[in-house]
Amino acid sequence: MVTRRDVAQLAGTSEAMVSYVLNDGPRGVAPATRARIVAAIEELGYRPNAVARSLKTSRTMTLGLVVPDNSNPFFAELARAVEDVAFEAGYSLLLGNAMDDDARESTHIRALIDRQVDGLIVAPAHGAGSWIAELSGTTMPRLILDRELELPGATHVLVDNEGGAYQATRHLLAHGLTRIGCIAGLDGIHPTVDRVAGWRRALTEAGRVPAPEMLVHTAFGRAEGYRTGRALLLGPDRPEALFVASDEQALGVLRAAAEVGLRIPEDLAICAFDGIEGSAYTVPALTTMRQPFESLGRSAVEWLLAKIADRDLAPSRIVHETTLVARGSCGCPDPLGGDSAIQDRT
Repeated sequence: MVTRRDVAQLAGTSEAMVSYVLNDGPRGVAPATRARIVAAIEELGYRPNAVARSLKTSRTMTLGLVVPDNSNPFFAELARAVEDVAFEAGYSLLLGNAMDDDARESTHIRALIDRQVDGLIVAPAHGAGSWIAELSGTTMPRLILDRELELPGATHVLVDNEGGAYQATRHLLAHGLTRIGCIAGLDGIHPTVDRVAGWRRALTEAGRVPAPEMLVHTAFGRAEGYRTGRALLLGPDRPEALFVASDEQALGVLRAAAEVGLRIPEDLAICAFDGIEGSAYTVPALTTMRQPFESLGRSAVEWLLAKIADRDLAPSRIVHETTLVARGSCGCPDPLGGDSAIQDRT
């Protein structure tokens, strides 16, 4: 196995100089010496021992991310955005998939704490789990993504869920639709509460009282969207439009509408939330509030890295805006052969 001593001998310098170059140490290393060391590392194929290096630098150059379900395209795209930014910064990302199970979520978080990742990002499946107390008892930099909950020292990165839902419902109202239902996520979690509030606010401002039977709660999934959508569409007071709290649920609603003989958007208009890639490829294409995945991932990782560098950095709440992407499912022109982002002007 090639050692640091081998590199030093080939470069004609000391092991200390090799360490300086590997760890980007003192700037006093002469350019010619640095060049010889880099050439020796490449010639010998030397790879520093990551464990030994972490003992010296107190860093593992890894970040942890725990998501509710990485088979959900929303969380898959969010995880990809986080990993891209971490990779740019020279960090590897360890991913834990909770599968919407609180116990599994806690197990992943404990494992990442034990692995001494340099920082941890959690998108909680439901809310505050048993892991809160354990993480609170560490000095590990931590960040909550896509949710809000009480965790001392944690920064929160999320979107304006209420504002996005309000804008989506206003857009449906602008099409002359008034009997607008809502298929929401599980009751009690932050995105659900805020998106339902936005739907209610838009209807109330328009002089429409949100009817209790027009609101249904279910998990953020296609099957759940299909089941609840079918029941709602076969009910005695069928809505003429739906604000659906996630694209995944909306895909299920599209199937349910087709099965009961409803045309989209002539018989039922739909506006959803998230802006996953697949929303552009339904027929008609799905109108949705697009979340800025890249910006969310960048904000999360950049704040975490800043916290790693400065442990006195105060926590903050970083909120991003969503963008209306108007397509055929709400009655807007359906773009052919590509995507279209049309800003709502209502």
